[in-house]
Amino acid sequence: MDYRTPDGALLRLGIQSPIVVQTPGAHARWEGDAGPDGLRRVVVAADRLGYHHLTCSEHVAVPEAEVGRRGVMYWDPVATLAWAAALTERIRLATNVVVLGYHHPLEILKAYGTLDLLAGGRLVLGVGVGSLREEFEILGAPFMDRGPRADDALAAIRSGWGRAEVAHTGPYYEYGPVTVAPHAPRTDVPVWIGGRTRRSLRRAVSFGTGWAPFAVTPAQVREWLAGVDAPPGLDIVLGPSRPLDPRADADATRRALDELAAAGATVVHAAFVHHDLDDYVGQLEALAGLAADSRGAG
Repeated sequence: MDYRTPDGALLRLGIQSPIVVQTPGAHARWEGDAGPDGLRRVVVAADRLGYHHLTCSEHVAVPEAEVGRRGVMYWDPVATLAWAAALTERIRLATNVVVLGYHHPLEILKAYGTLDLLAGGRLVLGVGVGSLREEFEILGAPFMDRGPRADDALAAIRSGWGRAEVAHTGPYYEYGPVTVAPHAPRTDVPVWIGGRTRRSLRRAVSFGTGWAPFAVTPAQVREWLAGVDAPPGLDIVLGPSRPLDPRADADATRRALDELAAAGATVVHAAFVHHDLDDYVGQLEALAGLAADSRGAG
């Protein structure tokens, strides 16, 4: 789904999926009881309405000391997005994000390549370096060198995606030639790099096809983008500063989308004001209507 700004810029609109991630202060009470039936309704509606993507994030186990800040509800992205793929036809399935340090590159090639195969090439592989030291320790994953380790993993994943026979020699990972079967149905995949630092942007420029920052203001995004030589076509994936409310305030929703486009966004993770499942689906429909109107006006 595309939204056209008054100056002609196009934003692809996806959704920051409800239910699958429930962080304190950022989710509605109804999400806790929604379960698969509620998620099915959201996923099917977003696909029917033409949204660009939906998301699912990753935490394996949240340490007790972090529960108040991060919450505890994180649906597994491989299982969740494979299930969503079977319910849908067009919408892309975006991990937002997979923590690279929790996985060997071959594991990602196999698990997410299989998911891409099941989804007919609709996966968007969103990845991040990770920041929760305690979770790294729980999983026995190295923390201090997670940045350069992630860079090596990204090189291995990009070179091996969609190929049966893979090999890699890098500073942290070395293997092959080995066979990965099944594998993704294509030899390229959108790779959105998450994070909240300038380093995440530089990593996206070097290794990704998109940058998907969080907790970064539009002004910071503009400033940081001005300081890099971004390749043509690099997606800038942003979320609104505040949840959108297209049913109650269409004008404010338009202004928020225009602000994101002005900051450099090409893709939007839409998040909404919502009070129950019906309200959420109504917001999906209302934003789809605004997007259709914007294209007609253009």
